[in-house]
Amino acid sequence: MTASLSAPVAAESAPEAIDLNQFLALPDTQPASEFINGKIIQKPMPQGEHSTLQADLVAAINAVLKQRKIARAYTELRCTFGGQAIVPDLSVFLWDRIPRNATTGRVANQFLIPPDWAIEILSPKQASLGIIDKLLHCAQHGTQMGWLIDPDQNGVLTINHDCQISVFRDANDRLPVPEFAAEFQLTLGQLFDWLAVD
Repeated sequence: MTASLSAPVAAESAPEAIDLNQFLALPDTQPASEFINGKIIQKPMPQGEHSTLQADLVAAINAVLKQRKIARAYTELRCTFGGQAIVPDLSVFLWDRIPRNATTGRVANQFLIPPDWAIEILSPKQASLGIIDKLLHCAQHGTQMGWLIDPDQNGVLTINHDCQISVFRDANDRLPVPEFAAEFQLTLGQLFDWLAVD
C-alpha cells in the first residue's frame, strides 16, 4: 500500500485585534485610515466631484464663520473620541473648542473631541451605511449636526444632535446647519452647482 504525501496546509491566521492606542501608534496611510468599532477602515481616494465639493464647502464655511471667529472648518482632520478615531471629510469646530497647544497657543495637532459639525461626501462604490454609523457616533458624543452628501443622488442626508435623520432632494431645499452656523445658508441646488464647470 502506498502512502500519499500531501504538502502541509498553512494555517490561516485571523488578524490580530488591536485597540485604539495601538491603532494610533501605526504609521499614517494615504488616504487616511479610521478606527471604527474595533476595525481599521481605509477611506477611499477622493475623486473629482468629492474634491470639488470638499474644497468649495470648506472655503464657503470658513468665509462666513472663521472671519468672525465663530467656528473653523478643517478637511481630513483626525478626531479621536468615544473609543474611535475618525477622519471626516470636513470637521467644523466652534472657535472656543478648537484644541490649542498649551505652550504656544497655536492650534493643537491632536483633536481628542468630536467636531461640532461633521460632513461626509460619499465616494463612488462607498457604502453609505458605514458613514451613517460614523455620523451617528458623532451625534451620540455631542456633534450638533452631521451631513452625508451623495453626489450620485444629488441629495443630502442630515443627522441632528438627537440622532434624527432627514433627507433633502429638492434643489430649493435649504440645508439645515447647527445653531452656531445660522449665518451660513446653502440650498441643495447651490451645493451641487459647484460641480458645474461652465
